[in-house]
Amino acid sequence: MWERAGTDDVRLRDKFVLPVDRLTIAAAALGAIVTVVIAATPSLTFGFRSPSGHLVLDSIDACVATLLAYLVYGRFLRYRRLQDLLLAQGLALLAVAGLVLSYVTEWVTGSTHSTLDVWLPLAVRLIGALTFAAAGFARDVRTPSTARGYWSGLVPTVSAAVVCLILWAARGALPNAVNVHTPPPEHPYLNGPIALYVLQGVGALGFVAASLLFTKQARTGTDPLLRWLGPACALAAFARVNYVLYPSLYTDWLYAGDFVRTASYLILVVAAFNEIRHYWDAHSKALLDDERRRLAGELHDGLIQELGYIRGGILDMADEDGRQKLLAHACDRAIDEARAAVYTLAHHGEDPIDLALRRTAAELGDRHGVSIEVISDGSVVVAPEQQYALLRIMSEATANAAQHGQARRIEIVLDHSGGRFRLSIRDDGVGFEVPGEGEVGSGYGLTSMRERARLLPGSLDITSVSGEGSVLTVTW
Repeated sequence: MWERAGTDDVRLRDKFVLPVDRLTIAAAALGAIVTVVIAATPSLTFGFRSPSGHLVLDSIDACVATLLAYLVYGRFLRYRRLQDLLLAQGLALLAVAGLVLSYVTEWVTGSTHSTLDVWLPLAVRLIGALTFAAAGFARDVRTPSTARGYWSGLVPTVSAAVVCLILWAARGALPNAVNVHTPPPEHPYLNGPIALYVLQGVGALGFVAASLLFTKQARTGTDPLLRWLGPACALAAFARVNYVLYPSLYTDWLYAGDFVRTASYLILVVAAFNEIRHYWDAHSKALLDDERRRLAGELHDGLIQELGYIRGGILDMADEDGRQKLLAHACDRAIDEARAAVYTLAHHGEDPIDLALRRTAAELGDRHGVSIEVISDGSVVVAPEQQYALLRIMSEATANAAQHGQARRIEIVLDHSGGRFRLSIRDDGVGFEVPGEGEVGSGYGLTSMRERARLLPGSLDITSVSGEGSVLTVTW
């Protein structure tokens, strides 16, 4: 509810993107309208004879399915999720059924009598649709790292291979499915074998289940792939309904179902591009995180150690001109800055602001010998860059209160009011005269804090009463 910082770019990108529910509903509505219009308007013959057109559409669909199967299988190798393994198999089965089995079977058998060249791809498509549904149920399930666990996830592929062998052995007894040469009928064609319609209907139900499951998961997750699987499966389901009414899939004629099916694959193209973009974003982030950790190690093992050595040498020197304490405090501030940078680099965006405040307060309290209490609203979320700025302001204000204001107790409050966030740092020190911005006497610490607050973007206000302490407030 209160997440603002760091989300502006996401909101701008999502401003022109339909919510996932509406995407799926829009896809389902398109499929339903096409199906109803074709079935309820006998005079509308939306079809034409084009054997090469079937080959073109089948080739496009198979290439899209193969590409996405390859990408999803890569996800499986990285995360070992059963859902990814099942999705890769379902896509591969659809690709094989759509291009390889239909044309290779016809070429091998030399038959165009709508027997094996129809039943074999139909059975594999059915297994592919049911594999999609199974993937929808397999969210967050991980495959065991053993060979047995891996092979247990290949049940759809093994099942498809067994079915292909059975149908090949029984090819002589398979009934004719449809007449491949007749034009599409004006009324729904329901004169074929009942098994033809049952298998298509079960496949449609499988895609309906997958569409609902993927849409639900996309609503509650951040996976960019799932956002597009719901609409694609919805169109795939209506394509199967069209093939029940007008089985043009097995003929030389192109009909509405063929274009609805290809529309579902075009949505999968979008899913593939999003998956590629997501992969490279994650890869770039991983490289950046590695570099941050390397720099954090260099700072920790180099700069901080040297500053600590310098500080120790300063404290061992005779304080002849009164500058020893000033130099030691300068070293303390430099060490604080370096430690904050190390933590930010090593934990960039990992810890919430509430935890980061409490961790930093504990370190500052031990270092300066003061009691620091943190009161934080856990609903406040800030971007990593803002978190770093707030922690530096808090560190500088705490050091000033302890070293110059002689404070013994400091209270830090993080809350929100009126849609804005606020960080307040209150101490019980002796107080001081607050110089205005840019005035003589406004030290580097105050200037630095004001600049950090301005870049949030926000403002910094300081009030102080002699003998009653000070209050520093950052509002953004």
